[in-house]
Amino acid sequence: MFKSVFLQSSALISSLSLLFSCSSGDATVWTTTFDKSKDFEKTVVHPGAKRGDSELPSISFTDETFQSVDGFGLAITQASCYVLLQMKPEERHALLAEMFSPVEGAGSSLVRVCIGGSDFSMDEYTWWDTPGKENLKVDESEFKYLFPILDEIYALNPDLQIIGSPWSCPKWMKVDPDDPSKPLDSWTSGRLNPEYYGDYADLFVMWVKEMEARGYHVMAVTPQNEPLHRGNSMSLYMPWDDERDFVKVLGPKFKEAGLNTKILVFDHNYDYDGHEDQAQYPLRIYANPEASAYVAGSAWHNYRGNVAELDDIHAAAPDKDIYFTEASIGIWNYRGENAFGRRFSQEMRDIFLGTLSRYCKGVVLWNLILDYEGKPNRGEAGGCGTCLGGASIDSSKWTLESVVRNSHWYDVLHCSIAVKPGAVRIGTEGFEEEGITYLAFRNTDGSIAVIALNSTQEDRTVALRAGRRPVTVSFPARSVVSVVI
Repeated sequence: MFKSVFLQSSALISSLSLLFSCSSGDATVWTTTFDKSKDFEKTVVHPGAKRGDSELPSISFTDETFQSVDGFGLAITQASCYVLLQMKPEERHALLAEMFSPVEGAGSSLVRVCIGGSDFSMDEYTWWDTPGKENLKVDESEFKYLFPILDEIYALNPDLQIIGSPWSCPKWMKVDPDDPSKPLDSWTSGRLNPEYYGDYADLFVMWVKEMEARGYHVMAVTPQNEPLHRGNSMSLYMPWDDERDFVKVLGPKFKEAGLNTKILVFDHNYDYDGHEDQAQYPLRIYANPEASAYVAGSAWHNYRGNVAELDDIHAAAPDKDIYFTEASIGIWNYRGENAFGRRFSQEMRDIFLGTLSRYCKGVVLWNLILDYEGKPNRGEAGGCGTCLGGASIDSSKWTLESVVRNSHWYDVLHCSIAVKPGAVRIGTEGFEEEGITYLAFRNTDGSIAVIALNSTQEDRTVALRAGRRPVTVSFPARSVVSVVI
């Protein structure tokens, strides 16, 4: 399926390394063009005016500050773990280092992990599939798939943070969404029986404590992945009032257990899947003081609707966090000529720059890696059978050499390499042009990071004024550029 030229791991790691090796005032620049003629190409630019520089458009950085940023990443699904474990250990290590190592690679610092199974697990399951407290325990599949991969990633980046999301509660906790008097013995759809709110909250507490005990930092959980989507192979219908009432139980359980894990509500599409009675779902929960006291913010997907919805959410609740937690590429939008460039441009504009400019604190995309056909998946059971991973691998070889880095991989590389955890978005003044979008951030070490998208057909050269002497940086036509000064 894939015929594009893959990156050699050693070359990519070389371009990623030595992030801050430049002398003071230098700019480190990473450039990827939509045709990959520049393939995460690293250059170092020295400050100082040259003839003609005074006529260049310039960007200056102001003292205005916005939100802090936790990071960027992809989901560590069970399917991704399965794929990684088919690789030779040394090749798997190289690929993971490329993405997660702050020293050898980009330093991706935020991932999403499923609480139980999903449409990208080897089977449907939770950690409590049989009633009785004695049956609340780690599912054995986690020892086979998830924990070994997380152990490798945390050895590379001990500061990695996790957002956890369930696709379904245990089946024995479900009722028919259209007739709550009837139990529902199905992984698909259903509604959480209020009688089991306390039990389900106990599962969340146990999951977080188990993960933390293993050294995995769970920064946040969402009560339900895509709560308005009843048709996924594992799913649970949880309208806003159900989620509000469940949070009233979950929040105190977290507090009693001494957990500082954030609760992020909603975790679904910008248009609420067209359900008018669910519009502005997070704001309805925030309106309840008891529930709102335990809610840190909201999480979002982009399969439907427009990112501009976040403008209204932030305006109505500026004290609440915003995270972007899922987007996928797939066969449906990744075919034809220039598929990579088309997706790369749109994702960087809408998902990354589009959400970060609207106070988003972190962006996580869907599967880290799958095979060329988007497998393994549970498409036959109603899950996504046409999704692609951030990277793809030939399942007849399972070699690093056969890995193709897709647009999602580059999205995360370009943002993670420059904008570090704890960075604060800052204001800019100067250069503006239709088709060119950029944001700036101040890292905790004082460096300034710029992420720029040039979707026009023309090269642009811009003077970045972050110190006494400007740094001249090129934004090639049809490219994404990351800069650290």
